[in-house]
Amino acid sequence: MCAGDGQEVTTDDTEIVSALRTALADRVGKERFELWFGASTQFVLGDGTLTIGTPNRFFQGWLRTTFRGHIESACMATLGRCPTLEFQVDSALPEPPLGKSQVPEHSVASDASKRKLRVVTAEDPSQRPTDPNGSNGFARRRFASFSSFVVGQSNRVARASAEMVTEHPGQFSPLLIHGPTSIGKTHLLEAIWTSAKRRRPAITAVYLSAEQFTTFYVAALRGSGLPSFRRKYRGVEMLIIDDLQFFRGKRSTLVELLYTIDTLLRARRQLVFAADRPPAELSELGLELTTRLEGGMVCSIEPPDHATRLGIVDEMARRMKLKVPRDVQQFIASQLRSHSRELSGALCRLEATSNALGRPITPGMAEDALAEMIHHSGRVVRLPDIQKAVCEVFGLDAGSLQSGRKVKCVSHPRMLAMWLARKHTRAALTEIGHFFGRRSHSTVISAQRRVDGWIAAGTPVELAEHTCKVDDAIRQVERMLQAG
Repeated sequence: MCAGDGQEVTTDDTEIVSALRTALADRVGKERFELWFGASTQFVLGDGTLTIGTPNRFFQGWLRTTFRGHIESACMATLGRCPTLEFQVDSALPEPPLGKSQVPEHSVASDASKRKLRVVTAEDPSQRPTDPNGSNGFARRRFASFSSFVVGQSNRVARASAEMVTEHPGQFSPLLIHGPTSIGKTHLLEAIWTSAKRRRPAITAVYLSAEQFTTFYVAALRGSGLPSFRRKYRGVEMLIIDDLQFFRGKRSTLVELLYTIDTLLRARRQLVFAADRPPAELSELGLELTTRLEGGMVCSIEPPDHATRLGIVDEMARRMKLKVPRDVQQFIASQLRSHSRELSGALCRLEATSNALGRPITPGMAEDALAEMIHHSGRVVRLPDIQKAVCEVFGLDAGSLQSGRKVKCVSHPRMLAMWLARKHTRAALTEIGHFFGRRSHSTVISAQRRVDGWIAAGTPVELAEHTCKVDDAIRQVERMLQAG
């Protein structure tokens, strides 16, 4: 069993570099990573040295001044140490879209070197999370705080719950925050750690990812240090683990995690988890774990609405010390709707374009610079897409929603499909009604009101294999729509 989990420990340099790049992408965001660390940047790991190859001096200077701390943090998390970093120009590497030929004579690198991007900061600069194993993967990065978390309709309950566990640790345990990627789960977990340490500096609070927990556990098995591992993790007052879904298929690690959870729950200690799905959809982690999660406080975070996205853009721009006109912020928030990493990537691209061209950020420049991002982000949802996704989630035959059947197992999914059509398409009421069985526009309005009532009341609905709350069913359908 433990041999299977042990496969996660990398030994080959290529795998280590791959893991390092993944860890770095998690820290800076996917869009930002692809912009600055794509094919134009090369990592070579040697004896005690990590060489970062760049195509020109502009990239070399920008990466050294802006991302050194992130690279060191990724090294600590991946290697358990930080090698010496060497930034070298390699003309054989391909030029990026904002390459050497577009950099003006006034040396953008010198301007960039005067400051660092800092999207996430901690409330107390002196507080930094430490791992009880003594491997500090976060020594160079301050954790996020509640003050920098933009609250909206989609995350209000999760934010309030996160603050409650820092005020009354152990009273609401475990807390699970779930939702799709890049919508603020990690931010809240970091904020819980930061707030807990500010309230009680002596508290033994540990934050780590599920991958780190697995790696440390496997290392303890191989090094005969299991008793020490258990003392360290079962003796804390607050244990925070991110990306719970990573434990899928890791049977040995899951058993250890369950014993750890039970020990901490018996001692009335605080457990905080984050996952990409609710407990009902984490069945691959086992009934023992999901029932423990359901026995605590479960909160969801949905993709941000327009007002929340606008607030996120404004907050990010302020922390980056980037002057972004309000109409450009509105443009970004209205065009990029998936998650906060998209918004961060858009701002990074605008900053890079502004620096490279020596021009201020304007609506016209923003449209040009972000055209490709917006094109890839804006997948159009059509009525047949909604019909297909709803039928698959509810286990119905294709065409059932267009039939005249009025039985509950068909009429309820049909009403939900109409509700989703109102949310995700620009189709008129008459068009929606006609598509779903030649029904009137008043039927569509009635369906929308019914589903709104179900959501408010948390009404359960029957899916293909089990019963769940209506908002969970909506989340499954929307996940399929996003996946295309």
